[in-house]
Amino acid sequence: MAALRSHGHVVGYMGDGINDAPALHEADIGISVDGAVDVAREAADMILLKQDLGVLQRGIDDGRRTFANTLKYVSITTSANFGNMISMACASLFLPFLPLLAKQILLNNLLSSIPSLAIAGDNVDREQIETPRQWDIGAVRRFMISFGLVSTAFDFLTFGFLLLVMHATPDTFRTAWFVESLITQLAIVVVVRTHVAFWKSRPSPMLAGITLAIAVLAVAIPYLPYAGWFGFVPLPLPVMLGLVAITGGYLVVSEATKRWFFDHEKYSSTSGGKAKHLPATAKIMTGLRR
Repeated sequence: MAALRSHGHVVGYMGDGINDAPALHEADIGISVDGAVDVAREAADMILLKQDLGVLQRGIDDGRRTFANTLKYVSITTSANFGNMISMACASLFLPFLPLLAKQILLNNLLSSIPSLAIAGDNVDREQIETPRQWDIGAVRRFMISFGLVSTAFDFLTFGFLLLVMHATPDTFRTAWFVESLITQLAIVVVVRTHVAFWKSRPSPMLAGITLAIAVLAVAIPYLPYAGWFGFVPLPLPVMLGLVAITGGYLVVSEATKRWFFDHEKYSSTSGGKAKHLPATAKIMTGLRR
């Protein structure tokens, strides 16, 4: 047990007898059964009430799914906020008007956060739960910078399109950027939720439905009856087509950035070959899957 720990492992031990009590107590996770002797049950961290080792497998899988979905939320939120912060700061410095009104910013944040509520129950690709993963704040930071800069670049592209090509008025600029910002934030949810190509991984019905509904609402908002209260104006067809083209380009570049990132970062599983394992439960899972 000490040898395993010296190599960076988390040690799990399973037993039900008196002789197993010291090891159960020493292990990081001691597992016993309901029919074990009293001293073994007292020393264990976890007691199985059923004679079914599949409980351990399901527990490990559920834990890894939860961890994977937590990373999705953190990655999506940090990268989107980082990119929007840079875009807003730069736009405020150089534009002769506010790039977005306060109530437009609040509405954008509200609508973009709604799909995040469904990430907790999202489907997780099998390869993300095959091996244990560790929390790596450095990888999260690099992810935030990589995708945040991509988001900022496409915001600048939108600014150039609106100001130099379409000669947009302040109200048209704010409306168009609101729509582009919201749709690209929804797009990044679809892209980042999986390590494979986004069209090869199916999101949960709730996440897919909410994301699609918010995307439709984002396009429809400028034309709704109360749009004027938020400072929105109807967008001309050329502007809307340009936003669609920019969003399509954002999807392509974000997908390419994702593939590059996960190819160059030990972000998904072993973290440099030093991932922490539970040897006993790993053997159980291997046996069950055979």
